[in-house]
Amino acid sequence: MATVRLFAAAAEAAGTEQTTVEAGTVGDLRALLGALHGPELERVLRQCAVVVGGRRVSDDHPIGDDVVDVLPPFAGG
Repeated sequence: MATVRLFAAAAEAAGTEQTTVEAGTVGDLRALLGALHGPELERVLRQCAVVVGGRRVSDDHPIGDDVVDVLPPFAGG
């Protein structure tokens, strides 16, 4: 089971900063989180980077008992 840490707009849309889910890939994780937390999170997730083990990964990346960070785009300077 993966521990998912949500930041900024993703946490706001989900109503939580952390959750646990059982997902086979990052793509499965995005779909599951959207289904569990609604269309606003689903919209935000399309723009988010997903980081596993300190590395940004694609939707086909497998997930096990990992810590997964969901990072919306950040502005700054």
